[in-house]
Amino acid sequence: MHTSDFDFYLPEHLIAQTPLLQRDSSRLLVLNRATTQLEDQHFDHILDLLNPGDALVMNNTRVLPARLYGQKTETGGHVEILLLKNEKEDDWEVLAKPAKRLRVGTEISFGDGRLKAIIKKELDHGGRIVQFLYDGIFLEVLESLGEMPLPPYIHEKLEDQERYQTVYAKENGSAAAPTAGLHFTEELLAKIADKGVQLVELTLHVGLGTFRPVSVDTVDEHDMHSEFYSLSEEAASTLREIKSSGGRIIAVGTTSIRTLETIGSKFHGQIQADSGWTKIFIKPGYQFKVIDAFSTNFHLPKSTLIMLVAAFTGREFILEAYQHAVEKEYRFFSFGDAMFIM
Repeated sequence: MHTSDFDFYLPEHLIAQTPLLQRDSSRLLVLNRATTQLEDQHFDHILDLLNPGDALVMNNTRVLPARLYGQKTETGGHVEILLLKNEKEDDWEVLAKPAKRLRVGTEISFGDGRLKAIIKKELDHGGRIVQFLYDGIFLEVLESLGEMPLPPYIHEKLEDQERYQTVYAKENGSAAAPTAGLHFTEELLAKIADKGVQLVELTLHVGLGTFRPVSVDTVDEHDMHSEFYSLSEEAASTLREIKSSGGRIIAVGTTSIRTLETIGSKFHGQIQADSGWTKIFIKPGYQFKVIDAFSTNFHLPKSTLIMLVAAFTGREFILEAYQHAVEKEYRFFSFGDAMFIM
């Protein structure tokens, strides 16, 4: 398969720059694989698409205020870093600008010295391993100094930082939001639970690599990023019960899918409590082992995420759906509208 097989035309004005006033007032494009029908709805219609005895699986990761602006201690030169992954203790993998001027041993100061970073290792493509120095609790220092790392295609300022968090976010660790979950409100989730749908949480800390277009010509050449995931014994037990009783496992977003399918692949189709790092690349030809349906946002052209969705729907059907969404002027990407695929 060629990467260009997953390209599509998207007018720039359809890229949502700000969230809607109400989370669940977004539109919902429903895709039925059995009939290949498309249905235009609003997001609260998802309540009618879920059945008693189903499980709705949500990623409870919380986005860190991971973008920091500082100065080189020696020269005062401006530096921007973006936290990607906690390697160990106070060592983090980050993206740094201007990377060429940040050699091993360079010290960076943030917030008048309340937080400092020492470059320990140089990586490819602007990556660095840094050690942070601070007093107190790191996450509290980060909350006071960091900014929310919005994707590069969003140019508007986000007035309410919590709108880039799901209402069920609790486990700190992501560099980006699991955006399919941004449409849910506490009230809608309560209605879903009252209908007899089990609400199940897992964790996958989202890395920025999730949203990058694939740069190689053929899909099989792409090297996936790794992300940390965790599924508790309680959650695994609930999902096993749902499966055994004939209910559906419905994932909220591609991060939930990647976690569940990583575990399904590891344990030969069985759902077990597990945690670790995943580099799973789900693309057409992949045989799904756990999920039965899912909701998701509209993704970037030539990204691993549209390839994942195409693995479930078929490439032709998903491109048809995207063309329909463009013609109907759905809103795209992180703050955009949603799809439900069954």
